[in-house]
Amino acid sequence: MTDKAKIAQAVASIIKAIGEDPKREGLLDTPRRIADMYADVFSGIHRDPKEELKIGFDEGHHEMVILKDITFYSMCEHHFLPFYGLVHIGYIPSGRVVGASKMARVVDILAKRPQLQERLTSQVADTVVEALQPQGVAVVIEAEHLCMTMRGVKKPDSKIVTSAMRGLFRRSAPTRSEFLSLIQGK
Repeated sequence: MTDKAKIAQAVASIIKAIGEDPKREGLLDTPRRIADMYADVFSGIHRDPKEELKIGFDEGHHEMVILKDITFYSMCEHHFLPFYGLVHIGYIPSGRVVGASKMARVVDILAKRPQLQERLTSQVADTVVEALQPQGVAVVIEAEHLCMTMRGVKKPDSKIVTSAMRGLFRRSAPTRSEFLSLIQGK
């Protein structure tokens, strides 16, 4: 699991490397705080998100189910800066449904890893496909990346939107359109 002592030591070295004093009062406990934060922020690394979808209900439901506006926070693996936003998941069950909180937990587990938004989008879709074997899955993520807004090109409020379509959502334009319309609230 997470080696907090190594993280704290590394952070103290970074503080020194930027020309600060890690023993200064305001920075004295910063390495420990960052180690604790990283333990939480990256707590999804050794967890299997499919475990969250094992408990479900055979309801004979074959119509679209959508969970929208699931808030998430993740860390860009290129700069270790946060990106955050909303995930929208739609699926067409093959009779079996899961509780809404289970989908949100899948998102949290996958987001709590060094990530790329494109990979996160596909991983959410693939996890639902593998665990539930639905007729189709659609995932849309819209996020703001601090690596793009606070550094680099410095374009605050810009969003990256990614999608992953599986099964009926990929094959059927009307199904895909219905999902996109419903998540946009139109």
